[in-house]
Amino acid sequence: MRSLLYIPAHNERFVAKARERGADAIILDLEDGVPPEHKDAARNALAAAVRSVGLGGAKVLVRVNTDARQAGDIAAVMAAGAFGFVVPKAHDPQALDAFELPIYALIETPGAVLDARAVARHPRVMALGIGSEDLTAVLGATPTQDVLRFPSLMVHYAAKAEGRLSFGLMQSIADFADVEALRRAALVARSHGFDGASCVHPSAVPVLNEAFAPSAEEIAWARRVLAADDGRGVFVVDGKMVDAPVVARARRVLGE
Repeated sequence: MRSLLYIPAHNERFVAKARERGADAIILDLEDGVPPEHKDAARNALAAAVRSVGLGGAKVLVRVNTDARQAGDIAAVMAAGAFGFVVPKAHDPQALDAFELPIYALIETPGAVLDARAVARHPRVMALGIGSEDLTAVLGATPTQDVLRFPSLMVHYAAKAEGRLSFGLMQSIADFADVEALRRAALVARSHGFDGASCVHPSAVPVLNEAFAPSAEEIAWARRVLAADDGRGVFVVDGKMVDAPVVARARRVLGE
């Protein structure tokens, strides 16, 4: 899942277009993207929305509310046949027992950043990421790259320590208008081992899909490494030493 596109679940026009956007995953939003007066209607239409946005082959997740609506949201998601949940403000592993599908857990408070590995250990958690706007609001901070770098990496390390996917950029996902800045941020995130990122505008989808996929040069390098691997343990490719960890990286590039 290189790209995860948020779609407000109440917006019929956005829902209808979602399957054409090319995202690897669609996140139907019942939470912040939906005004309070439209939340019930969005939930009632969820089954049709899940079917619609999944027609292009994207995995469909649903971000649920954190208030008294949550139990009803969970039941609606299960009935709609979604792939999984996006759980905002995740911090208590025991609270995740209520979600009976794969979970993308959003870490959105300072305490949750420090406890992210405990969240990642929950058997239903498939991925972690930070909620940049919510986290910085709690901190009283501004969601700049400098501010977001440390918590993003903390949560990233927690995810990888437990073998989970890690989604995110070290900048706010609200910063989508500057395409080149977005591309640079995605490439930096990938260089750290992030698997993909969420986005709030369709224009970001092709940028993320390209940035989080191996380039032609990387694929060619990986093939040269594996072709040269004759079991010696240590050898040279392109003037650089290659040993077991480098061979493992080449295999990951090729999806082996």
